[in-house]
Amino acid sequence: MKKLMVLDGNSIVNRAFYGVSQNLTTRAGQPTNAIFGFLNILTKLLDEGKPDALCVTFDRKAPTFRHLAYEGYKATRKGMPDELASQLPLLKDVLAAMNIPMYELDGWEADDLIGTISQKDTAAGWETVIVTGDKDSLQLVTDTTTVKLVSTRMGRTTTRDMTPEAFREEYGFDPIHIIDLKALMGDSSDNIPGVKGVGEKTAMALVQRYGSIDDLYAALPEVEMAPGAPAKPGVIKKLTEGEDQARMSYDLATIHTDAPIDFAPENNLRKEPNGPALYQLFLDLEFAKLIDKFHLTAPQGEGAVQEEASAQVNTASEVVETRERLEELLALWRGLDEVNVLALPSLDVICVEWAETETEHRAALLFADKLECYNDGLRTLFAPDIKKVVHGSKELWKGLLDEGIQPGGIVFDTEVAAYLLAPTDGSYDLEKLGITYYNQEFPKAKAYLEEGAFGPLADPAGPTAALLSHTALIGALRKTLSQRLEELGLNKIYQEVDLPLCPVLAEMEEIGVLVDRGALVEFGEMLSQGIDKVQAAIYELAGEEFNINSTQQLGRILFDQLGLPPVKKTKTGYSTNAEVLDKLRGRHPIIEQILDYRQLTKLKSTYVDGLGKVIGDDGRIHTCFQNTVTATGRLSSAEPNLQNIPIRTPLGAELRKMFVAGPGMTLVDADYSQIELRLLAHMAGDEKMIEAFRSGRDFHTVTAAQVFGVEPEQVTHEMRRSAKAVNFGIVYGISAFSLSQDIGVTVAEAKAYMDRYFATYPGVRAYMDHVVERAKADGYVSTLMGRRRWLPELKSSNFNTRSFGERVALNMPIQGTAADIIKLAMLRVRDRLKAEGLRGQLVLQVHDELIVECPQEEQERVCALLQEEMEGVFPLSVPLVAETHAGQSWAESH
Repeated sequence: MKKLMVLDGNSIVNRAFYGVSQNLTTRAGQPTNAIFGFLNILTKLLDEGKPDALCVTFDRKAPTFRHLAYEGYKATRKGMPDELASQLPLLKDVLAAMNIPMYELDGWEADDLIGTISQKDTAAGWETVIVTGDKDSLQLVTDTTTVKLVSTRMGRTTTRDMTPEAFREEYGFDPIHIIDLKALMGDSSDNIPGVKGVGEKTAMALVQRYGSIDDLYAALPEVEMAPGAPAKPGVIKKLTEGEDQARMSYDLATIHTDAPIDFAPENNLRKEPNGPALYQLFLDLEFAKLIDKFHLTAPQGEGAVQEEASAQVNTASEVVETRERLEELLALWRGLDEVNVLALPSLDVICVEWAETETEHRAALLFADKLECYNDGLRTLFAPDIKKVVHGSKELWKGLLDEGIQPGGIVFDTEVAAYLLAPTDGSYDLEKLGITYYNQEFPKAKAYLEEGAFGPLADPAGPTAALLSHTALIGALRKTLSQRLEELGLNKIYQEVDLPLCPVLAEMEEIGVLVDRGALVEFGEMLSQGIDKVQAAIYELAGEEFNINSTQQLGRILFDQLGLPPVKKTKTGYSTNAEVLDKLRGRHPIIEQILDYRQLTKLKSTYVDGLGKVIGDDGRIHTCFQNTVTATGRLSSAEPNLQNIPIRTPLGAELRKMFVAGPGMTLVDADYSQIELRLLAHMAGDEKMIEAFRSGRDFHTVTAAQVFGVEPEQVTHEMRRSAKAVNFGIVYGISAFSLSQDIGVTVAEAKAYMDRYFATYPGVRAYMDHVVERAKADGYVSTLMGRRRWLPELKSSNFNTRSFGERVALNMPIQGTAADIIKLAMLRVRDRLKAEGLRGQLVLQVHDELIVECPQEEQERVCALLQEEMEGVFPLSVPLVAETHAGQSWAESH
């Protein structure tokens, strides 16, 4: 039999909407998560089910015959969220472009259309697969109709096929009697009343015994719950009094199969999509990955460009093969305002493009294997006197440093600019930016760039054409992005912070930080001995050997064998995560041993073994400082992540001993003291908080004294700990519940702490309220230096999403400003080290901490330099305090 797949459009799009991150929007603010999720579900269904024909049904807003029959039908349902409603027309446009037939009819629900279609298909000899998340459709299950139930959780979609056999196994009666079940128990989602007082358990038993409500009511009053088990008088009374409601509910729950639609399976055979139309829609929706997934290409002969891009420019290109020609071009480039440069990651190929007129450009390609003076040309091209626009200046700078070239003259980086304009986008590939800003797909040059496979210039679709296209795109983006930076007030932070920081980061990556490999190996051996000892203790306490890393085996030991109370269960059994084990502390000595085991094994595998694998031939670790990743502007560290070295436990802190200074050198560490709280005081303008910082006293002790109404010398350790938790929690928009978890008090006590805190610092409460209200009005928050984060979450109809947006609105201005300040400090420290001719160099940045490696004789000067530059980098109403220490290792200097 041929297969027809029928999608319940409203059901699937709802599940997609709530199952995919609701932060997915276009640059213009149009939500797209439901469309994106729907298409992912659809493509998965098509790949797995391979139907011959396909169609989608939708509900309409008009009242149906059910609403007319019962005024309360679906009356308790909330209206469709605006974020979802705005996506439905766009989804239908996409489905139309995919040549997928859609059916909807005033006065009829999608379920009735599905039922009608399934009946017509059966008569025509087709097999039908109904895809829905709504169990109402289970009544349509027959030998030729399967219902594929869809569920989506945490962005992951699963399906379950309900055949007659599968249905009977689960319910104990035939699929058609799902109507009788609903007639008795009702349906709260559709506001179908059912029989008052009859719940699911009773209804299931009655339907399993009698099948239909007709047979059930024919048996009254001698009703049995099972053969030989008479129903209680109360049940009989409810059934008797509720017969009218049961029969009305039966009618409401019945899917009609006679909707007046013109349907034939053959008219729904799958077709190729309308490529140009679908391509344009995906461009508008900024679905770059789906363009690749659907193998779509730009329409030939159509611009589809919203702004000036390379497609509007004629570019004449040449390959440079002689020193004389290169010298001519270098002299020409020195006299231009700027040139656009794209370099192969290996630096074996460089493409330079420049404008002669608005529409006439020229491009020169430099190939290492075609130009004998290539290295000299590279050095001259990247000298400061030729102004260059590039994409990804940090990586380019690092590559040039690796070649012994000290570059300069990079005046614009399109990657960094795109990040600053949209810090939550996550990816700033050139291809994606072409779609985002110009609604135009550019040739996929990445593979060519990585492989270095270049064809003749005459090949218009070849890899060389892709390289030229990308270089032209850099030039087009330079104009667009610089204009937008100016419009949004971001040009200052771009020019003074983010762009000049790129070479600083490249230099730090090039230098790296020295690791005592021998000490690291010894530490690993010590951890191994500790692991063996703890493992033996766990086996003894458990009474047997087992795989401690297996959740299932550990769960069996803890909860089945030792009888500990289960805290949380998952689909696969008992949960044994950190939260569960923490709640079991003190219940059995094995818990502490397991926690110790996990700490030791993580230290060994992640840090000792992990760090050992990435030590370079020079004995140093060269981490990658990522400057276009975080939404707050903070730097992150990867390959390996040195910002995640654990320091709160004694063993974790031991790791810092492995990072050392070279022979005759020392490490100088400077760390901002409570910078985020100081920024809160400044930004809130709270006089008491400002005065507390100006006094130089311990801020947590001052806060504890004021919150608890005691003298500072009477503040206990617990009082200070609670005050510290509140101080830092406020910065992150903490709730009373979360605070109670952090400090081990009741929610009421935590709320009382927070109330006293806001009474002590009323300016903070006013500031927080103002920030959130301003963010809702503006759609974004910003740092003191103007860095922005857009917050579409604040307009969400979903409470959790909206609450997340409010927490971000409170936190980002403070955390982002701290990030801006540490970046400025890095620039000033690096520049001053060079200006004073010191040999010291920045080697690490970790959160609010800078580390310089310098000769021992420079230690005192570098300590003073770090403190002066970090404390004087940005004017605040409270002092910025940087504490400096020096030592032979990171541990000693911290």
